[in-house]
Amino acid sequence: MIRMLKSTKDSAVKSRIQALHQMRVLIITASSRLRESLHVLTSRVLINRCKSFRPSRLKSLMAAAKLALRSLARRYFSLDQEIQNLLANLEHLTPAVAPALVNSYCIEPYTATTLLVAAGSNPERLHSEAAFASLCGVNPIPASSGKTNRHRLNRGGHHQANAALYRIVIARLRHYPRTQAYMRRRTTEGMSRTEIIHCLKRYVAREVYSAHKTWAQTAQKTT
Repeated sequence: MIRMLKSTKDSAVKSRIQALHQMRVLIITASSRLRESLHVLTSRVLINRCKSFRPSRLKSLMAAAKLALRSLARRYFSLDQEIQNLLANLEHLTPAVAPALVNSYCIEPYTATTLLVAAGSNPERLHSEAAFASLCGVNPIPASSGKTNRHRLNRGGHHQANAALYRIVIARLRHYPRTQAYMRRRTTEGMSRTEIIHCLKRYVAREVYSAHKTWAQTAQKTT
């Protein structure tokens, strides 16, 4: 259920972005008077302005542009409403499925949804905590050469899950004293902010895997 709703929501987001992009392109090719009044507007103001257009009969370039912009603005608004409705349903379903994950500090319901879908879509790969970290692209990869012993970052993995872990880390750096203390300690040890964030993402992946494992075991018992 969660996977189906999230997939539908993601496709609606892509369509919404496409509608806004098409509006911006159309404004560039519109008449100078219309272009000068619209190109400086923010996205939300632009949508509201174009949605309220009342184009005259199609006898000029401006009338055609206004009609097209109104159609795209109404499409954007409709998609926005659809996205909000899907998000509301996801925020209802996700806590019921994985309460331990949602109740973790700084993990919002939709972030938990992304991680659940990433794990649930690849059950055959989740044989260990390290496997989940690899799935999310937060596991270090050996890159030693000669006498140099080092690791490089994993550039692969599930990009949405990786982004979800990043959002959790940034939120905790802003609000969670324990994470802030870890940042200060690692900084004094000479690590860069980027390196510290990668370490924190690995720790969060461990926490998420533990919550997912509990959910998976509960699901098996009830089926």
